[in-house]
Amino acid sequence: MRSRSSGFWLRILIAAGIVIFSLIKFYSSSEVNEITGEKQYISLNKEQEIALGLNSAPQMAAEFGGLSRNAQARYLVDSIGQTIVRKSAAAKSQYPFDFHLLADNRTVNAFALPGGQIFITEGLLGRLENIDQLAGVLGHEVGHVIARHSAQQMAKQELSQGIAGAAGVAGGDANSAYYAQVVANMVNMKYGREDELESDDLGVRFMMESGYNPEALIGVMDILEAASGGSNVPEFQSTHPAPENRREKIRAAIQKYRAQGL
Repeated sequence: MRSRSSGFWLRILIAAGIVIFSLIKFYSSSEVNEITGEKQYISLNKEQEIALGLNSAPQMAAEFGGLSRNAQARYLVDSIGQTIVRKSAAAKSQYPFDFHLLADNRTVNAFALPGGQIFITEGLLGRLENIDQLAGVLGHEVGHVIARHSAQQMAKQELSQGIAGAAGVAGGDANSAYYAQVVANMVNMKYGREDELESDDLGVRFMMESGYNPEALIGVMDILEAASGGSNVPEFQSTHPAPENRREKIRAAIQKYRAQGL
């Protein structure tokens, strides 16, 4: 009986140590974002972010059929993207932004890797109705890079994995770790939705600073909703906010930045 009791408390002590170590590691890596002014917990420096993005870019491109063969469309994407960076606060970040058009004409997608590697598929580009909508898509992805969302998510995942591991040690079985990880994943999904809304806000800001019509981003939401087939997945189970929620936040961001004189 005493042996079982001592084993239980030993697991609790080990689990507590894992949690404490994970928390100290997470909260000791805080810094203030130079553009958003937000306090963030990030374990990577900018040089590591840039290297991670550059190293991952070829593989990511290959998963979408490689780069587009349409030289004119590639030039358009890059020129609009570089204009957004050059004429907005994003220029202060000194990330080496590169904008890539992917050959996949069926997938409707755009995404950013850490450090400034940004991609859009032919499938999404072909659905856009004007240059301002393209600027909205690219401005949103620039927002992800500027807000350092990838690096921030990596730090959060390290923390949640540490806590999930501690739960497994304390519970003495795999199920405890499994359910703790499920909860942690749900929390991280919420962070993902918050990141999307912040990138929408930053996208509006960068569009206005660069001379593009920010209301075009609302039209992008219509296009993405149509491409998704009107999915009815509850927002709390999705990494992206519901389109109507994003439209509302975009309109609010437009009013906010216009009030600031943009």
